[in-house]
Amino acid sequence: MQFQWYPGHMTKAKRQMQEDIKLVDLVIELVDARIPMSSRNPDIDELGKNKARLILLNKADLADERQNQAWMTFFENKGYFVVRMDARSKAQMKPVNGVILDACKEKIERDRRRGIKNRPVRAMVVGIPNVGKSTFINSFAGKACAKTGNKPGVTKGKQWIRLNKNVELLDTPGILWPKFEDQSVGLKLALIGAIKDEILNIDEMSLELIKYLQRDYADALCARYGLDTCDDPVKVLEGIAANRACIKKGGEPDFSKAAALLLDEFRSGTIGRMTLEKPEEYDA
Repeated sequence: MQFQWYPGHMTKAKRQMQEDIKLVDLVIELVDARIPMSSRNPDIDELGKNKARLILLNKADLADERQNQAWMTFFENKGYFVVRMDARSKAQMKPVNGVILDACKEKIERDRRRGIKNRPVRAMVVGIPNVGKSTFINSFAGKACAKTGNKPGVTKGKQWIRLNKNVELLDTPGILWPKFEDQSVGLKLALIGAIKDEILNIDEMSLELIKYLQRDYADALCARYGLDTCDDPVKVLEGIAANRACIKKGGEPDFSKAAALLLDEFRSGTIGRMTLEKPEEYDA
């Protein structure tokens, strides 16, 4: 299965970000805590060099908490400021404001020495589609000032948002890189919903998801669907179909319906808190 999705507006967005980066002090990058590395766009490291950097591990409430901690340490060791969070929770925004000011401490001190007071930190919010940028901005600002949606590609234009006297945010459309060199990256992005389901083979994706879950979360998978064993992906999907009455006329398992159900329950965290990649896989 080949994964590729790069709408034309993303090429334009990348060019615009190259211009806008000159205007900001800080790059805030949202990643999905379930796939922290695969949900990063490598272009953003190049775009954001020489800027303060903050990584927000969003949807941390859906991810394995042990892995959340491990990924925070991983990114901190590489010089990033890091916060794990659920962007839907307004209560979690206060610590983010403090970390933004901490990340830009040198810039604030430089301004103070020059006699410039109360100039807000200007931050660019970046990330791939459907990672939660607009939800984060709306929670942070306490009002619906950025369009949100549960499908990739809702944010199309550029907008500045004044959060408070200390911080201004620049929202940007989500951008994917034009070609996935590693198709496992595309698969993991598809599994969390960053690539539109309409262009994907859901049945195949569900079998690949089962393989990931077998590795670290077999017990949770078996328990959720009343299975004795989770060794064979096809048999697991068949078991899910039987457990959830996904049956076609004639009594045949409806694999497509079972596959869609499994994906939905993984994405919502119903099966449990799960992370599909570990820092040690990337610690070169």
